[in-house]
Amino acid sequence: MENNRKIRVGITHGDINGVGYEVILKAFSVPTMFELCTPIVYGSPKVAAYHRKAMDIPTNFSIINQAEEAQDGRLNVLTCTDDELKVELGRPSQEAGKAALDALERALADYAHGQIDVLVTAPINKHTIQSEGFHFPGHTEYIEERVGDGNKSLMILLKDDFRVALVTGHLPVKDIAPAITKERVMEKLGIFHQSLKRDFNIDSPRIAVFALNPHAGDNGLLGTEETEVIVPAMKEMQEKGVLCFGPYPADGFMGSRQFVHFDGILAMYHDQGLAPFKALAMDEGVNYTAGLPIVRTSPAHGTAYDIAGQGVALEDSFRQAIYTALDVYRNRVVDMEIHARPLRKQYYEKRDDSDKLKLDTIDE
Repeated sequence: MENNRKIRVGITHGDINGVGYEVILKAFSVPTMFELCTPIVYGSPKVAAYHRKAMDIPTNFSIINQAEEAQDGRLNVLTCTDDELKVELGRPSQEAGKAALDALERALADYAHGQIDVLVTAPINKHTIQSEGFHFPGHTEYIEERVGDGNKSLMILLKDDFRVALVTGHLPVKDIAPAITKERVMEKLGIFHQSLKRDFNIDSPRIAVFALNPHAGDNGLLGTEETEVIVPAMKEMQEKGVLCFGPYPADGFMGSRQFVHFDGILAMYHDQGLAPFKALAMDEGVNYTAGLPIVRTSPAHGTAYDIAGQGVALEDSFRQAIYTALDVYRNRVVDMEIHARPLRKQYYEKRDDSDKLKLDTIDE
């Protein structure tokens, strides 16, 4: 990012028949938002205008055709899809799926060329977006392949200091147990640890690890993944300096609010982590994709077809997604500056009765 401009937030409009445009327009109805960033919505000005009129949302926007045209202090809507899109509020459609993919592809292309700094994605319909160019279970996997540079991603749901990450994401339940391997648990613990340090500025993050089976396997009575996979993975990561604890039975851990003592929780599968998270933090929860060069967030909710067009969708989660993206981006900038000019190692050398401070000048 150039020092003389605000952080540019690329926003994909998601499913045009859901609440995406509603929460986007509502989020930027507050003028102070433009003091924090320059938003660029990848989508359709006509669809944006339709939603604004249908729900009488007072947010104005500027129409642009290239990210370079974005103006500070304005909500910029970049045309990247067919102007004659048909909006069918509350109904899934293949046309809406294509429009969602068009916006996502254009935003990622602009990110690759340095036109936007972070990405915030409005909810998509995972079924209608499927095509020859998109055969993924969700945003996370697609973004990992497109702009991940070979890095592995980690889905983190967060609200303030409450952060839940997943070892396995969008997998059928029957495929979960075989996917819980020592290598995969170690990989996700490593990404989580590094993200907590770099992206959230936590020096020595404490990570709680969930068991896979009820009652943590009950000494092998209810499963052996804990003793054969999870515990060995944790021990090896502990030897590498990762502060991880458990494995804890998920029900008792959440029921007793033990999560307040940790910086993050690593759950074994999607609903094990997301069900309690959304019960406690749905309205302001944020989905963050860790582990990748790009900073990408989204609201914790989905397309919400059942309330689309009614004007009652809450924008809190979407606004928090923007805040999180900005915070992570700034933390990464500081982290890069710190590691760009590391201090030389210091040590004491004692040759006589006095201790003398020495500086290690050997490059590592």
